[in-house]
Amino acid sequence: MKKEKIRLSKLLSERGICSRREADRYIEKGEVLVDGKIVSILGTRVSPDAKIALTQSAKKNQNRKVTILLNKPIGYVSTQPEKGYKEAAELLPVRFRKMSTAGRLDIDSKGLLILTEDGTLVKKLIGETANMEKEYLVRVEGTVTKEKIARLSSGLSLDGKALKPAKIDQLKDTILRFILTEGKKRQIRRMCEQVDLKVIGLKRVRIGRIMLSDLPEGKWRFLRPNEGF
Repeated sequence: MKKEKIRLSKLLSERGICSRREADRYIEKGEVLVDGKIVSILGTRVSPDAKIALTQSAKKNQNRKVTILLNKPIGYVSTQPEKGYKEAAELLPVRFRKMSTAGRLDIDSKGLLILTEDGTLVKKLIGETANMEKEYLVRVEGTVTKEKIARLSSGLSLDGKALKPAKIDQLKDTILRFILTEGKKRQIRRMCEQVDLKVIGLKRVRIGRIMLSDLPEGKWRFLRPNEGF
């Protein structure tokens, strides 16, 4: 049975070559090869088994894409600015402020935030199938018990849907370490509320293999060539 053809841009995204938006740009520029031939018409449909690749010039462009690590302070929003508050990207040089933010960090939380020009990386970090670990140090108010940690680790739901299992450790009396592989809105705070704990401080210290380390609050640096998530 002949397989139904799909959009080339979708296939490029599904194979992790680039995002769909980037795919459209590459196609328009004639920088996509399908079975060895250039395709430059948007909306082109191809076999799901087709051999697809970017031209060498497109690959070089991908390699030049910038990714930045930012230690976001409290009081900055990670994406759309709210009235009276600044966007985290304003802490970067002007030429980097249009980059995509790969994952939210609430206005009352601080720590590691990733901004990038690489749509493929965004998908890897926060796409529907993303399973990237994110580590947080959380200061809580209330009594921490083994039973509460067990419930936080596995057994809670948000918005009517069961949460993925999490790794929770008690580092000190009121300091917990959360390692999550999903990122629902205000997830940690809402999880803690369900076990009668109140979050009074939250800091993200790791995404995948990238640590915040000693990057000062409010400062940023480039992702280094030898680093990867």
